Amino acid sequence: MFLKVVILLVGFLFLVKGADWFVEGAASIAKKLGIPQLIIGLTIVAMGTSMPEAAVSITAALQKNAGITIGNIVGSNILNVLIILGVTAVITNVAIQTSTFRYEIPFMMVVTIILLVFGITGGEVTFVEGIIFWVLFLLYLGYLFVMAKKGTNEEEGETKDYPVWKCILFMVIGGVLVVKGSDFAVSGASAIARYFGMSERFIGLTIVALGTSLPELVTSVTAARKGNAGIAIGNIVGSNIFNILFVIGTTALICTVPFESKFIIDTIIAVVVGAILWIGTYKHKELRRPCGIFMLLCYVAYFVYLCMM
Repeated sequence: MFLKVVILLVGFLFLVKGADWFVEGAASIAKKLGIPQLIIGLTIVAMGTSMPEAAVSITAALQKNAGITIGNIVGSNILNVLIILGVTAVITNVAIQTSTFRYEIPFMMVVTIILLVFGITGGEVTFVEGIIFWVLFLLYLGYLFVMAKKGTNEEEGETKDYPVWKCILFMVIGGVLVVKGSDFAVSGASAIARYFGMSERFIGLTIVALGTSLPELVTSVTAARKGNAGIAIGNIVGSNIFNILFVIGTTALICTVPFESKFIIDTIIAVVVGAILWIGTYKHKELRRPCGIFMLLCYVAYFVYLCMM
């Protein structure tokens, strides 16, 4: 049992450090190309910090263990908003960009509703539905490209200026660590779940979701403390969109992803969580401490619900 826990922890360590190096290298290259901070947050940082979810879910699918995928993604998306943005807002007020408020948060809620519909209608996410997610993902990238061309939000972050060769090295080593870490995390979490008789749903929604969300937590809190609100909010919203469209979409192209009936409630909660974020930032166009505390209390209530199921 001790060895299984060690494997899980080593997996999470590889995931976090790998994603950190990948993001650092990719963000540095993006800065050299003059890409706006918000776009970096919604794309490179969001995708980089979502690499653990992608690696874990795709690895699970290849190991014929795709049941952990929905729990991992839905759990991560709920945790990303309630815990990560909640903690970030408690530390400092976090400004919401106009485009994020008007377009990205509503789009995040829409794709979550689409996932819910797929789950309710067939009890699984099929190959065709995976293609639909990929089409939406490409449209989302197109929208971000238009945003980048407009040069929206030219505020500067504190991204380090590395030589190109070093950026590429960071990205390669980071990618390798993420892939290996995901293998360890899936193996360790599955073994622990079987040992204690826990369901894959509970493990995916809690332990794996928390472990794969650590990069988002570190990135967002660090960005907020440095005053880079564009990356802090854009990272989470972009990551949640990426999780559903790319991760579940890609996993569904590999094999059919089972969607247990119990996940319906969790996915509805994910939609509600998006609404809380949108409503909480409506008046002041920023996420303030009272809303952050409310988010944290909501997650405590959600965790209690999971323990009772």
